[in-house]
Amino acid sequence: PSIVCLSVCIVSHSQSVSQSGSQGGCRQSSPASSASAAQKPFFDERAFDTILIANRGEIACRVIHTARRLGIRTVAVFSEPDRHSKHVHLADEAVCVGPAASTLSYLNQDAIMDAIAKTGAQAVHPGYGFLSENADFSARLAAANVAFMGPGADAIRAMGDKIESKRLAKEAGVHVIPGFIGEVERDEDVLRVAHEIGYPVMVKASAGGGGKGIRVAYNDDELLEGFRLSKHEAASAFGDDRMLIEKFIEQPRHIEIQVLCDGQGTSLYFPERECSIQRRNQKVLEESPSPLLTPDTRRAMGEQAVALADAVGYRSAGTVEFVADQQQNFYFLEMNTRLQVEHPITEEVSGVDLVEHMINVAAGRRLPLGQSDIRPRGWALETRVYAEDPLRGFLPSIGRLTAYREPPADAVAAVPP
Repeated sequence: PSIVCLSVCIVSHSQSVSQSGSQGGCRQSSPASSASAAQKPFFDERAFDTILIANRGEIACRVIHTARRLGIRTVAVFSEPDRHSKHVHLADEAVCVGPAASTLSYLNQDAIMDAIAKTGAQAVHPGYGFLSENADFSARLAAANVAFMGPGADAIRAMGDKIESKRLAKEAGVHVIPGFIGEVERDEDVLRVAHEIGYPVMVKASAGGGGKGIRVAYNDDELLEGFRLSKHEAASAFGDDRMLIEKFIEQPRHIEIQVLCDGQGTSLYFPERECSIQRRNQKVLEESPSPLLTPDTRRAMGEQAVALADAVGYRSAGTVEFVADQQQNFYFLEMNTRLQVEHPITEEVSGVDLVEHMINVAAGRRLPLGQSDIRPRGWALETRVYAEDPLRGFLPSIGRLTAYREPPADAVAAVPP
């Protein structure tokens, strides 16, 4: 037997809670947040006539929803098995980009570029995953005079390298975790740095992500073993075995700040998302706002996130991740140069359609908002989707989903005063 834990988004505004759920993260029956769905476009003229979404599934549906509200035609791409997927039917036009393997379809830059040329798309939204943080793809689009709804290639490269991003963060005045800002290669270097920092320490892959290439060590033996294992894992997963060492923050809280920048002088930060509840280094639950932060810490964290974004000339939506201790000391972890799965709870508590602004910024428009316009309202929670076997330690359990039912988008439950 297996248990499928469906995603649930709970949103509280004043004394009401709206619930929704769907595949692939916190979503409502319509693929955009209730706050953004009712908004009038900020600009009367369309930013583009046609955009292509270089992704699939829920995030493709999410982008299509906002594009449709803005009067923009959409092009979906799909692999052969996804021919009848929802995002294909929602789009105004769809192009097959290859067989089932993602390397031959959704990651196939030549096929995506051919689809752009064939459909006359003027811009590309990469969604998350696949090519969303691929600097070469961003540069290739720029060379073809096609707008990329994300940052420039230089910003993607700078933030995609944990060692380089940590250097840049420190130069920008952002708090960084005590450690050695650089790569370590030999056992004696690893031990020397760890002794300087003091145990416990964390060994991390510079090119890492998704919890891969990470080990915590409390002594020399654990450190050397973790270093070798993480180095091997990083080489296999990322083709890059560069490692760094930093102080391990015990009882950490994982806080992320959504930023939105137009590259023309306006950079905004949004109410934080806390994702401290994790398993196997994967986020299980996200909520906004965090119950840990005070208003002063929240403002300081947001200002540092914006300072880092400005330091690399960031444009579009992105997320700066921090780790905080119980005393609210916080330190930079990394920056994700794309829209994240968790973005809907930010939209719910801010009332801002992030995708709309990504589209407008990609068209060279200035953000029509200021920091004073970002006013947190209420509370939102997102959980992840799992299919697991509780009798086998909650190991992944594959199978066929025979029934699925989600609440209607306007489902509301009263919250006691």
